[in-house]
Amino acid sequence: MKFSKLSQLFLVSSIGLLVAVFLTACQIVTIDYVFVAGSKSTGSSTAGVGEILTYAADSESGALRVVQGPVATGGSTPVAMAVSADYSNLYVANQITSTSNSLSVISHFTVANNGLVTLADSVTLPSASGTAISLAVNPTSTYLYVVSGNTSNTVSSVKATLTQYALTSGTIGTATTPISLALPIASYPNYAGDELVPTGVTVLADGNAVYVTTFDLAAYNPSGSVTSSNPQPGFIFGFVTGSGGTLTATTGSPYAAGVKPSALVADPTNRFVYATDYASNELIGYSITDCTTGSSTALTCPLSYLLNGPFRTGNEPVAVTIDPRGKFMYVANSLDASITAFTIDLTSGTPTGAINPTGSSLNHTNTQPLAIAVDPALGRYVYTADFLGDSVTGFRLDPTAGTLTGTQSSPYPTNESGVNMIYPTSLAIVPHGNHSAIAVAN
Repeated sequence: MKFSKLSQLFLVSSIGLLVAVFLTACQIVTIDYVFVAGSKSTGSSTAGVGEILTYAADSESGALRVVQGPVATGGSTPVAMAVSADYSNLYVANQITSTSNSLSVISHFTVANNGLVTLADSVTLPSASGTAISLAVNPTSTYLYVVSGNTSNTVSSVKATLTQYALTSGTIGTATTPISLALPIASYPNYAGDELVPTGVTVLADGNAVYVTTFDLAAYNPSGSVTSSNPQPGFIFGFVTGSGGTLTATTGSPYAAGVKPSALVADPTNRFVYATDYASNELIGYSITDCTTGSSTALTCPLSYLLNGPFRTGNEPVAVTIDPRGKFMYVANSLDASITAFTIDLTSGTPTGAINPTGSSLNHTNTQPLAIAVDPALGRYVYTADFLGDSVTGFRLDPTAGTLTGTQSSPYPTNESGVNMIYPTSLAIVPHGNHSAIAVAN
């Protein structure tokens, strides 16, 4: 059968249209950029050097593909990352500068619209501040908070501290005098010699307060020296932020927080704080009061226990995050290689296990997850950085129930073409392009 030229033209046009539609339907649309930091494995000439891998997250499947990396972190043994509120700056806490320099260094990277990161500047912590452990940026991107201290299991002259650095267009500036995270002698006269180890820091979404988790080395020190016969439990220290960035202890600070609090997060409504207890396999919830700008009284921002807590997690919880809507919370359990999912009662703050189709609130990751985050663009995906699994595990978040299902082709390797594993320890996510964030991600 022969076709006229007009029919042939119509046929070609139709085929072209179908192909275009097919390609459009299959086009990968990036919703977020996921940054994963870790240390290059031993056995190479650059062993221990910190590296960042950048992944693009597909909007439809949540699958990750590498778009940049590895990029040197500016130090070694990176343990934490944080992003500015406008998502244009990334900060990395490196526990040491290099194998020949034990001082911690905080590196600042600019983040381009296509997710590429470039080292811009850095600051080295003084030896008196000890080892960098965690960091956070306030919602106006004017201050960077760094917690540091002793990371060994023996008593040290280095004490737990909170240091505030001024930020100007992302650049790290002058540090204020470090604040000592120590138990007040008047309230704890029998524990003056105990040593506190900081583990995490978070800033309220409105910037009105900063909270830091610590644990008593004497209370949880399985293989170290005994520092007290009457160890104290873990604590959360609270600070109200005032004019010019001044930090003043919140009323009643510090607050008891289990045995070994390992991480904490604040909800986006500035009403609740949650801390994971590594030793007790629990999540501890707190309500925040008297912390609203515009109130007739001075801000005091004390914490009070949620009366129906604590709440069961998996074994050895090490990281926690809340979705941008404040509806769901996810805890990474390092020993179980799992995530515990919770729904949050928006009135009381009470978390309840989000039961998946298998009848459990646990969702399995690769081996030893150490960090967790929810995508800030639409709050659709959850990712973990799996240290011994040398990978990132991805999950799709059910926006109604909060349950999780694995993303396409998860987990995603974090090695360099199968060589030199980077053992990921921290993770951060920024939205891509026109995907406006629902809220500042923790």
